[in-house]
Amino acid sequence: MYNLRRLEVLCELKHRGTLAAVAAAMSYSPSAVSQQLTLLESEVGASLLERDGRRVRLTPQAEILVAHTKTVLQQLDRARTEIAASLHERTGTLRVAAFQTAMLTLVPAVLTWLRAAHPGIRIEATQAEPDTALPALLARDLDLVVDETFPGHPHLTGEAELSHHVLREDLMRLAVRDTAVRSLPELARHPWVMEPLGTPARQWAESLCHAAGFEPDVAFESADMLVHARLATQGHAVAFLPDLLWADNAPDVPLLQPERVHRRTIWVTLRAASADHPLVRTVLSGLRHAAEQAEEAISRHLGNNNQ
Repeated sequence: MYNLRRLEVLCELKHRGTLAAVAAAMSYSPSAVSQQLTLLESEVGASLLERDGRRVRLTPQAEILVAHTKTVLQQLDRARTEIAASLHERTGTLRVAAFQTAMLTLVPAVLTWLRAAHPGIRIEATQAEPDTALPALLARDLDLVVDETFPGHPHLTGEAELSHHVLREDLMRLAVRDTAVRSLPELARHPWVMEPLGTPARQWAESLCHAAGFEPDVAFESADMLVHARLATQGHAVAFLPDLLWADNAPDVPLLQPERVHRRTIWVTLRAASADHPLVRTVLSGLRHAAEQAEEAISRHLGNNNQ
């Protein structure tokens, strides 16, 4: 009989890549993690790890074990779902992660909605980008993730155990102080603010500039959309700003009407085995309600701002 906790340690290593990362996630010491994996190797009767530079790599036998452990954990998710569904009251805690503009707008709206409609549900929310939030969802550190994708840059994870639900299509409008500018190619000589190198948002923005025939002059780099908005408003840079940024207030910088490709897709991602959990379904409904409210507010706040 294999020890389930040790199997979970192995799965954590699969997702996190290093013993130190597993130790931090599971509140163990690295030596305790190593000991748990050594004991698991004794139970299995085969080596589970091999060195790969400073990291460790799972052996083929470990990969088999991880695949079966995932099935067991999915069954436990389904058991939790059935137990929760058998109860009359919707109570409990849901761990949520969202990227910045969703954390600014959608998450507070959901909290307000839950406080009135389902006060027994507690949300623990953290701001995180998809590249860190989705692995944490797979590792069961989170229950639900609000993430984003851009055209040509789909979800990085193809894990069959995840379920993706479209929340809204969010237009990305060009914010430029110069009201004489009417199209992207005219911005070849302007300084830009973009997200950090390597991010899907940066790759998408640069690909649009390349398609327009120029290499953007990225003078400013930040993952903070509020910084992008401030630099654009004060005329220091050009920026792609998402409509979701205007759910709470009107922009004070001219926005170019975007083309069809100037958009991102906002998703809610969760583990497929927990999709029917009452708390997950309730919060998903709350997020859809918040997205509808945001759509109405954005329409009001943009008004005649668009060029």
